[in-house]
Amino acid sequence: MPFSIRPLHRLPLAYWSGFISLMTLLLLSSGPAYAEWVRIDKTDEGMTTYVDPDSKRHKGGLVKMWQLYDFKTMQTVAGDPYLSSKIQSEYDCTEEHSRRLAFTNFSGNMGSDKPVYTNSDEGRWIPVAPKSIGAALWEFACRKK
Repeated sequence: MPFSIRPLHRLPLAYWSGFISLMTLLLLSSGPAYAEWVRIDKTDEGMTTYVDPDSKRHKGGLVKMWQLYDFKTMQTVAGDPYLSSKIQSEYDCTEEHSRRLAFTNFSGNMGSDKPVYTNSDEGRWIPVAPKSIGAALWEFACRKK
């Protein structure tokens, strides 16, 4: 059997076209997985509130859940401009209280682009104000579905 520098040239064309098709399919389908954000509220001021229902975690009467605030116009806190905030909150379903667990502000809409500020200090428990966005979030978190 003679020695060949190019042993791969002996494979049939069908093999190579199948291999290239498989690699292309894998590259195109390996994008990032995004949360299915469900809209809860939209204000006249241009803020839309979303929740990620897949992030709900129940533990007794407490529920942890991620929400996203998306703004139409640039917001600024402490000199950092941002267009969206992802927040993890905890809800007390028996006492009707909530608190922030962590949040990140992003330079782009829907949690895109770069994070401009992150805070993971747990907030204190506060009562849920009636007829507020907080009340809508609490109701979504605490409903039995």
